[in-house]
Amino acid sequence: MSKVEVDQVDPQSGTTLTLGTSGDTINIPSGVTLANNGTATGFASIAWQSSIVTASTLTAVAGRGYWIDTTSNACTITLPGAASVGDRLIFTDYARKWGINAVTINPNSLNFQGNSSPNPVYDTNGQSVDIVYSGATKGWIPNSDDDVTLETPQTYSVDFLCIAGGGGAGTGGGGAGGYRNSFASESSGGGGSSESSLTLTQGSVFTITVGAGGVGVQSSETANDGNTSSISGSGITTVTSVGGGGSGTTDAGSPARNGRNGGSGGGGSGDSAGSTGGSGTANQGFDGGDTSAPSPYPGGGGGGAGAVGGNGSGSTAGNGGNGVSSSINGSAVTRAGGGGGGGVINTVTSGTGGSGGGGNGAGNDSNGSNATTNTGSGGGGLKPYNAGYVGGNGGSGVVILRMPTGNYSGTTTGSPTVSTSGTDTILTFTGSGSYTS
Repeated sequence: MSKVEVDQVDPQSGTTLTLGTSGDTINIPSGVTLANNGTATGFASIAWQSSIVTASTLTAVAGRGYWIDTTSNACTITLPGAASVGDRLIFTDYARKWGINAVTINPNSLNFQGNSSPNPVYDTNGQSVDIVYSGATKGWIPNSDDDVTLETPQTYSVDFLCIAGGGGAGTGGGGAGGYRNSFASESSGGGGSSESSLTLTQGSVFTITVGAGGVGVQSSETANDGNTSSISGSGITTVTSVGGGGSGTTDAGSPARNGRNGGSGGGGSGDSAGSTGGSGTANQGFDGGDTSAPSPYPGGGGGGAGAVGGNGSGSTAGNGGNGVSSSINGSAVTRAGGGGGGGVINTVTSGTGGSGGGGNGAGNDSNGSNATTNTGSGGGGLKPYNAGYVGGNGGSGVVILRMPTGNYSGTTTGSPTVSTSGTDTILTFTGSGSYTS
């Protein structure tokens, strides 16, 4: 083997020096140190930059490490527009200020963790981001970024139906729980239009609260309102449906004799002075029915999501307002009807419950009917006054979520019913729980 001993090798012409030809192997013996005082390309090592980046933007070059100081401002780093497998970049929080002024990485049309958007944001003091290009499918992938979360979380749309618990009854019918709907341009309660779908971010937890129905009472008491239902979580405006209004108290004086306000208003009580139905909530439900003063004092019907409760007049109590139909769970179902009114005296003809599960007003000498469970409907009124009978209970509410099956995570609490319709998965919560997107 020949041996050449020289202190320096320079190209004969130009500035490019080539060692060997294609296919050759150049061996570097054990114990030899290669000292790089220039710029090395095509190697896995990182060339750390001596200058500290304090500007608001940086265009990064593969194979380099950068110290990023965000003491004075945030910084957006634009990655190379083209990359090869194995290209590597490191960014380090020089002054431990990323939690105050974040670093945003612009992948520059390439994928980052398999997604083209959103741009990753690093906002924890002391972070160091070490990324390697893996190819077009996943793009840049962190070797380490001091963060276990996905930096490019994806979003998707979810439709909802959120119905609160219905109001309990006395002599008047209970009002339906508030009814809010975003599915397929269907109506919300109170004549309201369909709402906007929710946009959920992957990996976030959303809390589902299903309101209980209000308890029916004797005629000498004010009936209980239904309880709210809601959908809450990171990145969305909480959806809250108001509980249905309970019936007023017979012979208790104004305003106690009036139906209570709620998602839909409770029916006015059968009362010797007459009474007013409670008010519904805009875009959730309608008002309860009023009552007239003359004997035999009929109760007003509870308001429904789809119609005002009927007035009690003469010897006829008001019917409960009708509910609203939705096909969010794959077939048309009507929910949130108001409860039918009862009466002070047995000669009153009680009202019927509104469509969708409203409780019927009582027959002679009997309790009002309970509303149907998980419809958010109002309870039916009792008859007659002050004989120990009670009005019907309001129905508990329900929350339904509908989303593309491809996005459904399968992570829930509270044991919702899971079903499918076409390309969508539907979660029906009849009790409180959660969904992790």
